[in-house]
Amino acid sequence: MSFRKEKDVLGELDIPSDVYWGINTQRAIQNFQISGKKFPKIFIISLAQVKKACLLANMELGLIDKEIGEAILQAVDEILKEDKHMEQFPIDIYQTGSGTQTNMNMNEVLANRACQILGFPLGKKHPIHPNDHVNKSQSSNDVIPSTMHVSTAHMITKLLPVLNRLKEALETKIEEFEGIVKVGRTHLQDAVPIPLSLEFEVYKNQIETNIKRLNKVLDELFYIPIGGTALGTGLNAHKDFGRITISHLSEITSLSIKLNPVKAEGISSHNTIAYASSSLKLLALSLLKMANDIRWMGSGPRAGLSELILPQNEPGSSIMPGKINPTQSEALIQVCLQVIGNDSVVTSGEMYGSILDLNMSKPVMIVNVLESLEILIGGINSFIDNCLVELKANTEKIDMNLEQMLMLVTNLTPILGYDKCSEIAQRAFKEGKSCKVIIKEMGLKIDHLDDLLDPKNMV
Repeated sequence: MSFRKEKDVLGELDIPSDVYWGINTQRAIQNFQISGKKFPKIFIISLAQVKKACLLANMELGLIDKEIGEAILQAVDEILKEDKHMEQFPIDIYQTGSGTQTNMNMNEVLANRACQILGFPLGKKHPIHPNDHVNKSQSSNDVIPSTMHVSTAHMITKLLPVLNRLKEALETKIEEFEGIVKVGRTHLQDAVPIPLSLEFEVYKNQIETNIKRLNKVLDELFYIPIGGTALGTGLNAHKDFGRITISHLSEITSLSIKLNPVKAEGISSHNTIAYASSSLKLLALSLLKMANDIRWMGSGPRAGLSELILPQNEPGSSIMPGKINPTQSEALIQVCLQVIGNDSVVTSGEMYGSILDLNMSKPVMIVNVLESLEILIGGINSFIDNCLVELKANTEKIDMNLEQMLMLVTNLTPILGYDKCSEIAQRAFKEGKSCKVIIKEMGLKIDHLDDLLDPKNMV
């Protein structure tokens, strides 16, 4: 491998001759060999979008020469329109809490590629400088938070159609299960009858609530602190820079980007990112309930509840022939557990990182939020395709359970009273008989007994 030498205030360093990154990135590669994990592609794309908007604002304000600006524009469009140079962002996610190394990584890649476009060698910072030109009117402290918001908003706009698809799949099941009455359960014990469709309406209602929450999150994410530079005061930025940048950024991203009226808030604290993460946690809790309920209702097939028939996707055991497991529920539950754990990290990042004028947990916060979004999208789609669509009601087992249930006697408490009904239920359980048989054996005369003990009349 051949190298070129670059120099900064700390001295000289060898850089691989064919890479577009520079000495700042190379120092970060050497100093942060921690996890081997890189920023996800959506973050790098969003960072490039922010850089493009800043560049267009600087050009519009006459702060960057046209030839230099067009060369940088060509470089950034190679990332955004041609999907090039993604291998040029090698820095570990565990780095400075401001994300400065990743911001400089982008600055150096764009500057060096633009220099190459103009026919100049890499690494000379001439005629295009990563700080003086690509980073003009900016700081990592406003660029990275803006990118955090943009990348999260991009992913939420991908999640929302998936949630609508889940809602539609649940609506289909509600229609399919209409008229099926089953044993309800509280404390994992038999309770009064409940329509199977009503249980699925619970899941649908929670998904609808989560969709509303995430739309509110989007409204907050659209506010970014670009133009605030280091601390939100706008030092070294033109007074119109932020306003013009968000106009370009809205067009580039197709998002309704707005300027945070208190830019310092978006730099010193990431409460909105924490809000996004907590909303994903609430979604995870709703999904976990649905997946766990379906797993329980599909348990068996002989010794469990067996009220739902789950699709048979793959063998469930390496030792027990013919065993089939609720793998899609298990996969989605694990996704949800990871999202809940990620939210704990994000919460801690805001709690410990937001000190005085800069939150210093930016990378770990955004990486966890983006991971949550990615695995939720994949997990939900998999659950719909491989479980929910082909999910069936086992009406034979449901009806059998109904015939034997004891809590039908609840409907008689206004007539017989709580204590007498308790006696009937306990005798029925101990003697292995139905409540109706015990009532007749006790010589109790009740008008319309069959109707009163019909589960369908109790829902």
